[in-house]
Amino acid sequence: MAVSIETKPGFSAGSPRMLFEGRYWASGHDYRVTPSGDRFVFIKETEQQAAPTQINIVQNWFEELKQRVPAGKK
Repeated sequence: MAVSIETKPGFSAGSPRMLFEGRYWASGHDYRVTPSGDRFVFIKETEQQAAPTQINIVQNWFEELKQRVPAGKK
């Protein structure tokens, strides 16, 4: 599923729309995006799994990262 979002002036989410048919294993970061950015690769499920009950959205994570690891540090 895909959802359009707006972050200004506040967070709002649009209506979900179908991206892929079937069941795919996509917990965590178990997917890849092609270098061109126009395709995804997922592992298709062979057994039924419980559907997730929530989704976590992290906004402004890059700003927090910059604060925690200032430029020039490794």
